[in-house]
Amino acid sequence: MSDCIAIISDVHGNRHALEAVRRAIRQAAVTRIWCLGDMVGYGAHPAECLRVCVTESERCIAGNHDLAAAGRVRADQFTAHARAAIDWTRGRLDRNSLDRLAALAPEDPEGEVALFHASPRDPIWEYVITGEQVRAALDAHPARIMLIGHTHLAGAWRLGDDERLDGGLVRGEETLSIETGRWIINPGSVGQPRDLDPRASWAILDMDALTLRFRRTPYDVPGAQNAIQVAGLPTDLGARLAEGR
Repeated sequence: MSDCIAIISDVHGNRHALEAVRRAIRQAAVTRIWCLGDMVGYGAHPAECLRVCVTESERCIAGNHDLAAAGRVRADQFTAHARAAIDWTRGRLDRNSLDRLAALAPEDPEGEVALFHASPRDPIWEYVITGEQVRAALDAHPARIMLIGHTHLAGAWRLGDDERLDGGLVRGEETLSIETGRWIINPGSVGQPRDLDPRASWAILDMDALTLRFRRTPYDVPGAQNAIQVAGLPTDLGARLAEGR
């Protein structure tokens, strides 16, 4: 296949979703993966998801939940359910896993395609959703293509040579040409989508054809919910998976 890369983000310890996406990646004959962070937090299988993401990704950065689990950001900046999941996650990761998380940066800004967990202005915390936020992100870094996560919402925005900004959030599956202009792209969340579609969200970046394909992959939501319940994590973390919120 051409120079294709699977873009994944915000797996959040959801092994069931990650395994379904891995199968879909193999079926698409894509062999390269870039991970935009938040491999842990919320879900019941942090160690397994961390291992897969770190070992199988060609480029891998950390998200705010990863850094909180590693003790690099304060957990009191999160919601109560997120804090509970971070505390639980920290207790389920061995020292090697915690060190691995702590060694990751929340950005990999080099090259034509730059990676940030949240945004180039603030790679840990800033949400990029509005046109104003997108323009500020594009002004903050010179890369032609920037990949971000964090919002759990798939989206793509293009800034043309005329400074016109097009695009927005993406629902379902869609293929875009990225041949011209500058781009901010968010593949959505593998493990906890928040666009009212429970299917795992990810994307395929084709650097030969210069296209971006947004993908949605069904997975065993009841299995992920049961794992959360058995783990003793907050029940809403399981309930929200079926609703895509």
